[in-house]
Amino acid sequence: MQRIMLTLRYDGTAYHGWQVQPNGVTVQQVLQDAIEAVTGVRSGVIGCSRTDAGVHADMFCCTFDTACALRGDKLCSALNFHLPHDVAVYAAREVAEDFHPRYHAAGKRYVYRIWNGPQRHPVYGRYALHRNRPLDVDLLNRAAADFVGRHDFAAFCGAGSDLQGTTERTVHTCRVQRQGDLVLFTVEGDGFLYNMVRIMVGTLLDIAAGRLAPDSIPAILEGCDRGAAGPTAPAQGLCLARVFYNDFA
Repeated sequence: MQRIMLTLRYDGTAYHGWQVQPNGVTVQQVLQDAIEAVTGVRSGVIGCSRTDAGVHADMFCCTFDTACALRGDKLCSALNFHLPHDVAVYAAREVAEDFHPRYHAAGKRYVYRIWNGPQRHPVYGRYALHRNRPLDVDLLNRAAADFVGRHDFAAFCGAGSDLQGTTERTVHTCRVQRQGDLVLFTVEGDGFLYNMVRIMVGTLLDIAAGRLAPDSIPAILEGCDRGAAGPTAPAQGLCLARVFYNDFA
């Protein structure tokens, strides 16, 4: 048996998140279906994260153990033949038998997209939140900088989290940029709590709307009160953009 790490992309619109659930189709489920079709064995698949329903991924890493001889591009092609059009594997490599895609990850990068045009966009509607009132990107970028550093992000953790342990996380970079009518919120850190990025975005949008003061984020972090932060932004704008590992890209 050999442990294989798969790297995939997916459009999360049609899925109830990554993890197998009894009440809806998930990305993990369709990937297990494809692995079984290729190898003849229904393998357990371990993911690097638990993306929510409707969240997308441009780089999602997972592992499974197999005796199948296919490797690399041949394994990717075989799996993609059996995967639906909105999920695709683009890399497959052998890793150590004790490698864990979640616990060995050094950090992650998320991007949240906001379509900030006056009218809705028929394509970005699947991948971005629409806000038609102009957003002051310079204001939001200054506010986002207050997330950088080691903080207790309890105020930015969604209800229903099964977290065991500390709510402290380190955010390495956090910025808001405009590309035409598209506004991008990009954050990198050593780990993220349940709904953390979406609540960060919701808080920034409350700042943009004047419901929160531009300098309110440090006090929200200090208070550890979920009720003081903004709402959880809708899922469709969020994408897991990259997973970082120390020993390989």
